[in-house]
Amino acid sequence: MQTKDKCLAALVILCWGLNFVAIKWGLEGIPPLLLGALRFVGVVFPAILLVPRPAMPWRWLLAYGSAISLGQFAFLFSAMKFGMPAGMASLVLQSQVVFTLLFAMIWLGERWQPHHWVALPLAGFGLYLIATHGEGNLTLIGFVLTLCAAACWGLGNVINRQIGLRYHTSLPSLIAWGGLVPILPFFALSWLFEGPELIASSLLNFSWQGLLCVLYLSYVATWLGYGLWGRLLMRYPVAQVAPLSLLIPCVGMVAAALLLDEHPTPLQWLGSGLVLLGFVVHLLGSRLRWFKPQSATR
Repeated sequence: MQTKDKCLAALVILCWGLNFVAIKWGLEGIPPLLLGALRFVGVVFPAILLVPRPAMPWRWLLAYGSAISLGQFAFLFSAMKFGMPAGMASLVLQSQVVFTLLFAMIWLGERWQPHHWVALPLAGFGLYLIATHGEGNLTLIGFVLTLCAAACWGLGNVINRQIGLRYHTSLPSLIAWGGLVPILPFFALSWLFEGPELIASSLLNFSWQGLLCVLYLSYVATWLGYGLWGRLLMRYPVAQVAPLSLLIPCVGMVAAALLLDEHPTPLQWLGSGLVLLGFVVHLLGSRLRWFKPQSATR
């Protein structure tokens, strides 16, 4: 990888790692479902006026937007509102790897490789330690909602793969038009669960901090992050780029400790290490000789 592209990769990791701190700050003045609506308003406009609709049936666009945009962020923002620390959220959300494997096995008929049977128990036990040894710095509902967000992300990955196999579309058009899908549902859910009074109060008392957080989530985390990530995937093999995502929770947890004063317990750190180790085995296990079938000797 060229030095310039290494710098771009580092920028993406930094943007996505700081994303969770931005969400936490945004939730201080904006309820989670309203924050989701405002995020995707920023993602969609004015981009939707500049890029064509993806050449695919609406049902696939609705499925993609419902899973990876509405479901993922409705659960994630709610989780962080109800007690999920930003640093832990950046790590637990990466369990989307597990859900992607499960959904791919169920709907795409993909078979698990030997290293998956090592990676998933490692990650699962790490998540168990994180959930059960929080000592008050993590709520059960926040943890469960984050897992639901990861499941929606995993489902969205499978849908995205199906779209990629069936249709030829550009990443900007998929981001813009896929972001259109959750806007009205987010506003409707906010009206239903958060109430018109809270919506009105949040918008009337909209702060500079809230505005900067929405702008960060819309343009930095989404357009800049996904745009640069897509550029890297176009120029280098997926196997070379994908492992870089393991650094995102590292940045997220350090940023949360420095900026939000979050401090996981020792067992949570151990669980975090096991989760990351499980993800490393998942991404790189096929290259390790322990998981390769032995050729017959004569």
